[in-house]
Amino acid sequence: MSQGADQVQYNVMELETIFFDLDATLYPESNGMWAEIRYRIDAYMHERMGFSTEEIPTLRQSYYKNYGTTLRGLMANYSVDPREYLEFVHDLPLTKYLKPEPELRRTLLSIPRSRWVFTNSDLDHAQRVLTQMKISDCFDGIVDVFSLEPYCKPMPEAYQIAMQMAGMREPKACALFEDSASNLSAAHEMGFFTVLVGANGMLHSFDRGIKDIHQLREGVPELWM
Repeated sequence: MSQGADQVQYNVMELETIFFDLDATLYPESNGMWAEIRYRIDAYMHERMGFSTEEIPTLRQSYYKNYGTTLRGLMANYSVDPREYLEFVHDLPLTKYLKPEPELRRTLLSIPRSRWVFTNSDLDHAQRVLTQMKISDCFDGIVDVFSLEPYCKPMPEAYQIAMQMAGMREPKACALFEDSASNLSAAHEMGFFTVLVGANGMLHSFDRGIKDIHQLREGVPELWM
């Protein structure tokens, strides 16, 4: 951990708002849906934009590194309609990948702090996912990609917008549960309490790590204190 145990506990006890990423965080990456979304991003670039299958991986890696998401990279360099793009990449049968999560719902609702979804995806996709999982009533609001325009995670401005929407002034009173190391790193540098979800719970430079969202109570029990 990046801080002493006593200081970490103090910070967790001081948290007022918990931000949760959506894709591959509130549901496990292993269910296959996130892989299908990535496949459809490639399909959009190939079918709608004419990129060859050989150049897409390198281009996407470059966009992710320089812009935060493939979409932001495409918008910066081409005339891409973000709503059309997101509608295409999220055109999935959610029932194939997601199911109601009553245990997760009880756990989330029991956290005595404000809870928000904070995603680089769009509101419609987030609402569909939460509804399918039957956890939509667990959150006070959703910060989506259009709320963040022209920014996105991991740009510092995106976290500032999320804090403003949640009525927060101090990063140290906020936590972020997220599967992306780069998104967590930016939050950690700002002073967020950061929890890596997935990747076998490897901490890197973050405060905590859990294997999946179902380990939330086990991994950060102080949230209930």
